[in-house]
Amino acid sequence: MIRWPVPGLVVLGLLALGGLLASSCSSLTRTAIEPPAIAGASFTGNSGCVDCHADITRVFPASPHGLFHRDDPLRAGATGCESCHGPGSKHVAAGGGRGKFIVNPGRDASTCFQCHIDVEAQMHLPNHHPVIEGQMSCVQCHDPHGRDALKPAGGLAMARLNESCATCHREQARPFAFEHEAMREGCVTCHQPHGSINAKLLPERDNTLCLKCHSQIQFPAGEVFVGKLDHSAFIQGKTCWTAGCHNAVHGSNINPKLQY
Repeated sequence: MIRWPVPGLVVLGLLALGGLLASSCSSLTRTAIEPPAIAGASFTGNSGCVDCHADITRVFPASPHGLFHRDDPLRAGATGCESCHGPGSKHVAAGGGRGKFIVNPGRDASTCFQCHIDVEAQMHLPNHHPVIEGQMSCVQCHDPHGRDALKPAGGLAMARLNESCATCHREQARPFAFEHEAMREGCVTCHQPHGSINAKLLPERDNTLCLKCHSQIQFPAGEVFVGKLDHSAFIQGKTCWTAGCHNAVHGSNINPKLQY
């Protein structure tokens, strides 16, 4: 029977741990993402897209998705246009055409969810924009190619603060004489656009959301002052908008305290 000294056991343990780490790190180079499939088609690389889609391929390398723009024969389908649109040989042979032997992620979000798995999880929360139901698509709020230079984050984020939301939510995003200051920072200040466990896509269901910006805790302890007024009695068991005090939460044309 071999008796390992204590230092020997420590060294042996470190070697075993190092082997596990090396094994786990080496596995990170293996992709778990399967590119879109098109029966009978093969990958052609970005060069097959340039002739017809020059307006996109010209600006795409500068967008965040442009990290996948390079042609890499060793990783066919994992980089370039075909990583999102599928192998393009049959599409090119057919002379192009909308929807001909090509995948359009704007019609089916499953391609986007291959990479954005955190967003897909949010889309399955009780309250969400109806993307997984097929009533909306990701491209209604995001420009995947980055052509819209006025959108932040290279074109992928929400456009021009509230304008993307205003396309559907016109009443909430319209101009008001007395505007809720949060609207100047964008709808996503108070709403989680992909999904939430709370109604109206709110991150919190009670006063906590409003009191993040509108709270001043003063002595004696437990009193909640907003401005110069003690709100302690107003907010017990109620929200700022259901208590009848600030029901025009997006803005009002008649009252600076956001009332109808």
